[in-house]
Amino acid sequence: MPDFIAATFIVPFIDSAIQWLEKSIGLPPYVQQNILKSVTIVFLLWLIRLTVLKVVNKRTHDVRTRYQWQKSSAYVSVGIALLVIGRIWFEGFDALTTYLGLVSAGIAIALKDVLTSFVGWIFLLWRRPFEVGDRIQIGNHAGDVIDIRIFQFTLNEIGNWVDADQSTGRVIHIPNGLVFSAPLVNYTRGFRYIWDEIPVLVTFESDWKKAKSILLQIVDQHTEVLTEQAEHGVLEASKKFMIFYSTLSPTVYTSVKDSGVNLTLRYLVEPRKRRSRQEVLWEEILTAFAAETDIDLAYPTIRYYRGSENSPADHTPSGE
Repeated sequence: MPDFIAATFIVPFIDSAIQWLEKSIGLPPYVQQNILKSVTIVFLLWLIRLTVLKVVNKRTHDVRTRYQWQKSSAYVSVGIALLVIGRIWFEGFDALTTYLGLVSAGIAIALKDVLTSFVGWIFLLWRRPFEVGDRIQIGNHAGDVIDIRIFQFTLNEIGNWVDADQSTGRVIHIPNGLVFSAPLVNYTRGFRYIWDEIPVLVTFESDWKKAKSILLQIVDQHTEVLTEQAEHGVLEASKKFMIFYSTLSPTVYTSVKDSGVNLTLRYLVEPRKRRSRQEVLWEEILTAFAAETDIDLAYPTIRYYRGSENSPADHTPSGE
């Protein structure tokens, strides 16, 4: 059946197109054949890819799965097209390795940075230090990965002038080659929680022990379930990385600052919920402290004292 279709429709169409090109443009027959073959291959690959994507979109509604199929099919189609079309235009070479060797040598000489980014893309596919959807920081840039391409990956930026690691609304395109030269931090791989801290400063006159007890109750109440999940996460992460925590329970540390006693809440939180968790905890803290008469929040103050004329404070000690 395919031979019948080729003999009936495709071959006559190609012959007619070659004759038209030779009369209209004056290209040699072999060049016309190569052009038509190349166009036909591109069209067939595009049609096959379009069919595959339609089938995938019908079978699944998961955005991540659709995205992966879309990117993978594009890479496979381009790779097959380059190999097949290259063989069509370079039939004089004895082996495919010769063709690939010449192409690689030309790219290495003329496009060093582009080649580095391409190798970085291969590294990203092979080692998978991050994937689409992960929150990462590379160099001075941080954000959620929203796209990975052959020469660059794209971040939805977080932080910068925005507090608590929330989105700035900017999109950053970063060359893949940067993964070889800049430190890479992944918020969501390995151990998918981060430690966050909230400093609460109370006056020296406050009952700081009572305040510490209240803070422990509040932070325990809002992180109990999360701690249980984190313990399981550490166990899983320890199979791949040397990750060890002696305790994952929230705690409150005591220290002294110039303006009062500093009580620091330390607790686990998912990276994308850092700001919302801080808001909940602060509202609980303010409500609880407002109900206590012996606990006051501290802030920097300046106190002036005026003594009488005969007061020792009015005399400046003389040096010896």
